Amino acid sequence: MRVHLVTMPWHPLDLPSLQLGLLQEIVRRARPGDEVSEFHGSLRWAEFLLERSGGRLTPGDYVAVGSDAIFHGLGDWVFSGVLYDDPGWGEARLKEYAADRDVPLDTALAMRPHAAGFIDACAAEILAAGPDVVGFTSTFMQNVPSLALARALKRRRPEVTVVLGGSNCDGPMGHALHRNHPFVDHVVRGEAEYAFPALLRHLDARTAPADVPGLCWWDGTVSRANTESRRTVAPADIPSPDYDQWQAALDASPVQEHIHPKLVVEGARGCWWGEKHHCAFCGLNGTAMAFRAKPGKRLWTEIDRLVRRHRLLDVVTVDNIIDMAYFRDFLPRVTESGWDLRLHYEVKSNLTRDQLALLSASGTVHIQPGIESLGSRVLDLMDKGVTGARNVRTLRECENHALTCSWNLLYGFPGETADDYAPVIDQLPALVHLQPPSGAHRIQLERFSPHFTDPGLGFGERRPAAMYQHVYDLPEGELADLVYLFDTEPAGIGGPVERRLKEAVAAWRAGHADSRLLFEEDGAELLVHDRRCGRPPATHRFTGWRAAALRRLEDGRTVAALHRLLATDGHAVPARVLEAWVDHAFSLGLLFRDGATYVSLPTWGAPVRLPEGAG
Repeated sequence: MRVHLVTMPWHPLDLPSLQLGLLQEIVRRARPGDEVSEFHGSLRWAEFLLERSGGRLTPGDYVAVGSDAIFHGLGDWVFSGVLYDDPGWGEARLKEYAADRDVPLDTALAMRPHAAGFIDACAAEILAAGPDVVGFTSTFMQNVPSLALARALKRRRPEVTVVLGGSNCDGPMGHALHRNHPFVDHVVRGEAEYAFPALLRHLDARTAPADVPGLCWWDGTVSRANTESRRTVAPADIPSPDYDQWQAALDASPVQEHIHPKLVVEGARGCWWGEKHHCAFCGLNGTAMAFRAKPGKRLWTEIDRLVRRHRLLDVVTVDNIIDMAYFRDFLPRVTESGWDLRLHYEVKSNLTRDQLALLSASGTVHIQPGIESLGSRVLDLMDKGVTGARNVRTLRECENHALTCSWNLLYGFPGETADDYAPVIDQLPALVHLQPPSGAHRIQLERFSPHFTDPGLGFGERRPAAMYQHVYDLPEGELADLVYLFDTEPAGIGGPVERRLKEAVAAWRAGHADSRLLFEEDGAELLVHDRRCGRPPATHRFTGWRAAALRRLEDGRTVAALHRLLATDGHAVPARVLEAWVDHAFSLGLLFRDGATYVSLPTWGAPVRLPEGAG
């Protein structure tokens, strides 16, 4: 059997498709006699745009539509006219939507006329390889491009079997995709390691796949959806990806000179925190929350093999959360290897100073710690299991260990009030030397999140997000099963407080690059050099118990706890004197206050900062 695996726009240009790399190995293991080929439609689309536009539509434009506009559906809309055989489909609705939200459309509008020619070219190339099965992987805005190509393939060669899978196909979304698009023969819902080979066996035998868990298939003109399995794929059955065909496609692509390619690896699936305390707003992991991780030794072996084979040192892990065992059995191996790797990891925000130091020593340069807020009560509403003080400590330690930290400041949680935000907003100017969030964003209602599954948490009214009106030509009832994001009545803060929060975050982002707040030890003195935007330059000098107090507060403490520690250290400081000094240090912006807890803000050493988007 000839199996053709396809990833369509808008997969990131700088990354191989982990899904295709895994499926390549899954089929090879289960069916060594099959011929497996890949089609990297993301690269092809960027190439196509570059050529057909005479260089005007660049890979940078691809990113602007495919990544930056992900919550406006622009990437799907570019291809919806092809799917519905109408070059102008949805344009009026999109323009009305964009005008209400100040969304720039010029790039997407310039791309759309090229979409039909691209789909035709893709269909011709894939069918020229004579496939029996064409399998698409779909995540985020890959649905409409994949459906447009699937429809073109079936029109030209009806006997080709078309299969869709990926996170866009999880749960009810997969069945809605199947029953609304008759040119899709099968949809694999959930993990594919067991289901896809089982489907291929049925196709070989020409038997009905009624026993493949989660699979959607056509029983005559009726769309069947097999019951999804609660069985998750064991780590031993998750292969190491094969990226050879991606490498060949990249090497031959004129897009290569525009990007900085990275490798993608998978150490774990699911979320160990979500198993115990599912963050209220998070819909990631869908129906497969159970946490599983490869042993650290095996993960290192996979990375070592991929780095040697592809000669790339940037390695992105797709794990939603790091396995804490990796601090014992994986990161030390990376540190000892001598490889000059640049790792990218998602972590929990309450890591210790030593754990962040080990991440840095291992070559980790970028982390996404899920900070989300700096206010403890809002974090409690999220069920994050961390405090605002601890999140500030994490931001400070990222500076100390040269870790780039990506995070979003979220708001709009049922039950939050202006009083939860006012003390945080007032203190944001003191944090300007620490890495700011990407922005302040109102949460959206995500399928599979506790907010979605339990309307009693505050979002009783919900409807498919407005962006889907210019993406799909389907009734709202079908969209309600198909889509991932939903609109609902806004909760939490609004009005003046919301504006203050957004303005304070914007000021933080604007002032960060030129701001420093640095510790320096000078004999018995502890100096703090304040060069933060918005404050006059100053150097503060501390000695004796005051210097000791500032250092003790690096870990975050109440004044009472600080008083006890100083006494243990041999500093007999009257409680009232200490309280007055803490108030003074706070007034200077040297401390962050979270309820009764204070955290020191100065950092040790100034990391090199590049302009946003550089490198």
